[in-house]
Amino acid sequence: MAELISKQITPSRIKCLVVDDESIAIKGIINYMDKLDFLEATACCSSALEAAEILKKKEIELMFLDINMPHLSGLEFLEALDKPPLTIITTAYSEYAIEGFRLHVVDYLLKPIAFQRFFQAVSKAQTMFRSQLILRDGHEGTKSDMYIRQGGDAFLRIEWEDILYAEGMQNYVKLYFKDKVLTIHQTMASLEEILPKDHFFRIHRSYLINISHIHKISGGQVSINGSNLPIAKPKRQDLLNAVVYKNLISK
Repeated sequence: MAELISKQITPSRIKCLVVDDESIAIKGIINYMDKLDFLEATACCSSALEAAEILKKKEIELMFLDINMPHLSGLEFLEALDKPPLTIITTAYSEYAIEGFRLHVVDYLLKPIAFQRFFQAVSKAQTMFRSQLILRDGHEGTKSDMYIRQGGDAFLRIEWEDILYAEGMQNYVKLYFKDKVLTIHQTMASLEEILPKDHFFRIHRSYLINISHIHKISGGQVSINGSNLPIAKPKRQDLLNAVVYKNLISK
């Protein structure tokens, strides 16, 4: 599977939040984190409501989230977040896995969690986090290289200007170009952080578009290179305000 990377990545410890209503589960995850030098246990709490307050006050880059909690379940909480951090579900219930991946979680860990599965999940999160650093502090108007790992030591160079749009599929994303489609291991939320915000717009939970390639906006759809993509109702007015009205030459 392809992987989006950059030429220069600054090493950084990932700031983590553990949300679980069982103290023994929190201790277990923090114990696992202490074994790895790229994770930092920044905060922990026992409910989604407490987690919401922590996310307002602290910079959290990876969240370990239980599902079965009082007042608000982990999945309800995650769906309510506009821009959630990278998230790993930790639960005793396997039946919510499909719902979890619909919300673009990094991984879904079943309790009791073995260290091998924990390491596999956080390694995946580390790859996504490192990708988020690409262009986070990029300079406006600068043509920027990106690279797609194509297995082993093979790398494909791309330019973000050439991306028409991206389509999310669980924790993978398809990048559409005029002449090809590339699938990368990435969540839509993390890809949205990577790409320059003045060039890309999230029109739907599953679609992120390059506004420079828009051909037409009609009703609830955007046309790009012959493809008609749906615009979520709450996003339509924001898209018109950000892209159309400021460039409108006819009334």
